Amino acid sequence: MIAKLKGLLDSTGIDHAVIDVGGVGYLVGASSRTLAALGPVGEAVTIHTEMLVAEDSIRLVGFARADERDWYRLLTHVQGVGSRVALAILSALEPAELHRAVATGDKAMVARANGVGPKLAQRIVNELKDKIGAAPTGGPIGTGGAVAMPVGNMSADALSALQNLGFKPAEASAAVAAAEADLGEAASLDALVRLALRKAAK
Repeated sequence: MIAKLKGLLDSTGIDHAVIDVGGVGYLVGASSRTLAALGPVGEAVTIHTEMLVAEDSIRLVGFARADERDWYRLLTHVQGVGSRVALAILSALEPAELHRAVATGDKAMVARANGVGPKLAQRIVNELKDKIGAAPTGGPIGTGGAVAMPVGNMSADALSALQNLGFKPAEASAAVAAAEADLGEAASLDALVRLALRKAAK
């Protein structure tokens, strides 16, 4: 699993960038927002990635920020939202704007993205509303009294583990966020899940 690339920006296209890491060029699909954030060609960049493995291909999708990658994962779990549509949504909306739109049921805001009609926007709002907590009052996800959506692979795996055990998305998210706050970023997945379970069971 390739989770992050750190290298030089070799080139960019309409929907992708090539990152040179030690002489190897990685083609990374990306939203227009991520491409704009990368800076000029030849500069050092760090990009968070999601690896998509299919029967006949392996692709990388890249994000300037980890919270964009987390939203991409959430969006692509909604029926009818593939990689291209998820990137179109993330091109149109900042993560905090998307969080606010979903939490408040603002399907019109979600439908601003290319390729997203009213029905799909409504489905996105309906399916993700319980997974993300309250709308932020401003700033990144998890601020303004909102239930923080865990970011990073470890937190996402812990969140998935709790949901598989039957906890509601909002409960699982709050428990994982609280456990991560206690343990710090260096915690193992096992320790994170165990503490999150204790917090969720209270």
